[in-house]
Amino acid sequence: MMSGTFHLFKLSWVDFLFTVAGLGLLVLDIVLDVYAVVSFYNEKAYVPLGFLLLFLVGSSVLVQAFSWLWYSYEEFKRETKVEKCLSLSQLRLFHVLQLGIYIRHAGVFEFSVRSFCSKLHTDEGVAVFLSHDLSMLRLVETFSESCPQLVLMLTIILQRNQLDFVTVLKAIGSALAIACSVTMYHRSLRSFLVNKEKQQVTSSVVYFLWNLFLIASRLTALALFASVLPCFILTHFICSWMMLFFFAWRSKTSFMDSTFGEWLYRATVGLIWYFDWFNVVDGKTRYQTLLYHGYILADISLLCGLYCWMKMSPEPPYLDTPLLNAIITAASVVGVYILGLFFKMIYYKSFHPNLVQLKGDMDEIDSSLRSPSEGHSPVAMTRTLVIAECDGVTPERDIRRCNKRMKKLAENFYS
Repeated sequence: MMSGTFHLFKLSWVDFLFTVAGLGLLVLDIVLDVYAVVSFYNEKAYVPLGFLLLFLVGSSVLVQAFSWLWYSYEEFKRETKVEKCLSLSQLRLFHVLQLGIYIRHAGVFEFSVRSFCSKLHTDEGVAVFLSHDLSMLRLVETFSESCPQLVLMLTIILQRNQLDFVTVLKAIGSALAIACSVTMYHRSLRSFLVNKEKQQVTSSVVYFLWNLFLIASRLTALALFASVLPCFILTHFICSWMMLFFFAWRSKTSFMDSTFGEWLYRATVGLIWYFDWFNVVDGKTRYQTLLYHGYILADISLLCGLYCWMKMSPEPPYLDTPLLNAIITAASVVGVYILGLFFKMIYYKSFHPNLVQLKGDMDEIDSSLRSPSEGHSPVAMTRTLVIAECDGVTPERDIRRCNKRMKKLAENFYS
């Protein structure tokens, strides 16, 4: 029954609060970015300033590229008033000026407010559809900007052996952005489950915790290594990314609708894997996940071991931290990663939906979002107009969107 699927993409008050909080964190992150750039410049810390600008510009270009490609896949169809007020050339200019993502933020906020205040189902469908793309863009921004920034800030704290207010504030802001992004991404994936209301908030909490522990441990290990061997951290990243990119290519992903977009996505997956695990193909990935976490755990142990080994040097730069403290810190980092793996096992054991449930949910979504004439067309799965009839009465036209990209990621995550 068609009406039975209306609740699939309903915008809850929790999602609305996350939207507002995400917008607030976005503004805070921009302010802290500017503050950090100015502070490094005034301190004449040109090396950290160069890396910070590299992270900011590189991440922005990557996110704008994905945003523009997704607009092109949708034939530049725009839903919100904010988007419609721009011509195609103006929209292109906004992306060139690295402002395209903010148009998406404004559009999601516009429809979220309208949906939350008026309770119109049409606004709910569009708001959730747009929020799905935005959650993926936030995830890309998290691992291309926030994570490297946090490594940089932690490295500065370790090298200076003192807590600077601006540096600590920026590190906290980056950590909050990471936590918000992974939580919103998880909630977006859950929106494709028909029985998502049966999943308690505890599932999101456990998901948040195991990601927090794994990512925090990984970033801290990289910062420890960079604080004693700063010249080798770039080599470590390039070598690791090339290997991870190779495995992303071997996974034969099919996320984007163009060849260039797919290669860009695979390169981005390699970047994400440098910090955390990310499902990119459907089917059983247990052995791939075990191999990945085994590799990352060994790498973290190696980085922490090198940190302790350098602290044994009698040279002055390495005598700031006692060797015992260095060993305790390194052991704690490895222990936190193992704790994160423990929470991940709890999540998959107690909160992760099984494949049978997901297949039923996906079949129901597909059947409700596909008209007989559309068949299995990718365009039909992306934007579909659903008109429900009940007792011979045609109700008000109600638009429901199924985001093909997030649906694909949901199939990968829940398989």
